[in-house]
Amino acid sequence: MTERRRTAGRLRVGVLGCADIARRRMLPALVRSTDAELIAVAGRDPAKTRRFTDFFGGVPVDGYERLLERADVDAVYVPQPTGLHAHWAERALRAGKHVLVEKPLAPTEREADRLVRLAASLGLALLENFMFLGHAQHTLARGLLADGAIGELREISAEFGVPPRPDGDIRLQHVLGGGALNDVGCYPLRTALLHLGPDARVVGASLRYDGGVDRGGAALLDAPSGATARLGFGMDRSYTASCVLWGSTGRITLPRAYTPPPDRPALVRWEGRGGLRELSVPPQDQFATVLTSWADRVRNGVPSPLEGEPVVRLAALLDQVRHRSPIPGAAPSVPATEGVL
Repeated sequence: MTERRRTAGRLRVGVLGCADIARRRMLPALVRSTDAELIAVAGRDPAKTRRFTDFFGGVPVDGYERLLERADVDAVYVPQPTGLHAHWAERALRAGKHVLVEKPLAPTEREADRLVRLAASLGLALLENFMFLGHAQHTLARGLLADGAIGELREISAEFGVPPRPDGDIRLQHVLGGGALNDVGCYPLRTALLHLGPDARVVGASLRYDGGVDRGGAALLDAPSGATARLGFGMDRSYTASCVLWGSTGRITLPRAYTPPPDRPALVRWEGRGGLRELSVPPQDQFATVLTSWADRVRNGVPSPLEGEPVVRLAALLDQVRHRSPIPGAAPSVPATEGVL
């Protein structure tokens, strides 16, 4: 790619790792962004790192620690395997960098709370990349709900499933925090937290294990309001990524709640007393929206829905699901250690 001219005021970003999500979605958005710019990419394989920077730009760096030492990097994106998120998020914070980390941030509520408090004490932004929260289709759905378009919320139904992964896929490695709950199940759980509120709790859960890692599962949640959530997820089924808000007088459906194509309108279905309406939301790259939110948080102190107490509450819900359906013969949580870096 051609070299890009530096623009004053943009967030200067370094990337820790050459993960697939970075290659497919975040780095293309970063290259196009007017709010952030790519400075450097660090990896363990110099040849792969060089291929990334040859295509996307930035400086290739041999090793994560060397990138964290760079004075020209303000903020760090952490797209590594789940089991390494907490470890490198902390390293980046202690190096004085703002952090955007792929979800979930940490394997336990205690660890998530510790990292959120650490970021606050250092005056740094720590954001968890649930990009769907900033998409206009969810803003529209929340607005309809707040306006009473479906009466009182009674139940949420949210599902995220993808076809089986090949043997050896990094998302199926237990030691790296792999499994369906961390990879796709956290999306429906974050949706339940969004609509049920911080006092939501898991009252039932089941995880299906195969080869030492969960391949799919389901969870039931409730809240003091009386509303409930039925959640399904897996890496062993046909693709779906839907959300339904079921109220006392109607329903709101988001058929592509988590992965709306950035170049096509998103659809929101609203069923109420007046019949069925299909509302179209203009195309939006939700990864670009996250970059704007991150830059606004760092540069202007604008609060982000991707940080703070919701991050800790999500970790608590993940803990509750694992506690109710732990991996047979092993501890349910997987701490990141230097031995798997």
